[in-house]
Amino acid sequence: MYNILICDDDADITSALEIYLSTEGYGVFRAKNGREALDIIGREDISLLLLDIMMPVMNGIDTIRELRQRSNIPVIMITAKSEDADKILGLDIGADDYITKPFNPMEVKARVRSQLRRYTELGGGKPADGGSVLTVGGIRLDERSHSVTLDGEDVALTPTQYEILRFFMKHTDRVLTPTEIYREVWGEDPYGSENTVAVHIRHLREKLEIDPSNPRYFRVVWGHGYLMTDKK
Repeated sequence: MYNILICDDDADITSALEIYLSTEGYGVFRAKNGREALDIIGREDISLLLLDIMMPVMNGIDTIRELRQRSNIPVIMITAKSEDADKILGLDIGADDYITKPFNPMEVKARVRSQLRRYTELGGGKPADGGSVLTVGGIRLDERSHSVTLDGEDVALTPTQYEILRFFMKHTDRVLTPTEIYREVWGEDPYGSENTVAVHIRHLREKLEIDPSNPRYFRVVWGHGYLMTDKK
């Protein structure tokens, strides 16, 4: 059973989310602010955090910053439609996805399942059946050990970044649209989630490109999508 922590100072929201998730068999913990959430994560086996942005004591952005210094558990932000800047900042500093209030229960469940699947596949250390080694230039991805190296040096990726990279490396020299990437990695149709894909690709560039502003591997094809290649 997976344990999910819901962090929001709105009791109605946490109660609704607890009902949605407990009916799926998840263990549910609740926190009213980021400091309380970090304390719970420190003493309980939490597999995923649903995190509000605007909270007293410690807000969601500061919580993500501190959490990422010690844990790579998936973080799904709970945001309002007007909080676009906070969504991008949250993704920039380590959140994996977001849901927008008011939210659809089926969407919440789908996004939680998707994040848990990636986290357990990568973090669980279980070899992938029939996994292979993929290489593009100096990038090497081993599906059996879920490891990535660049020019022989280990590269630490989040589960989401790993899945996006694997999708690219299986489709090198082909333009992939944000919609294709989102459907493959998140397992659902995107709803205005192009920014989510763009932020994760930017993080991949920062970790895998010598000069992210002049990329060797990840290129933008304006108006169409992204291309991974090692061709000049």
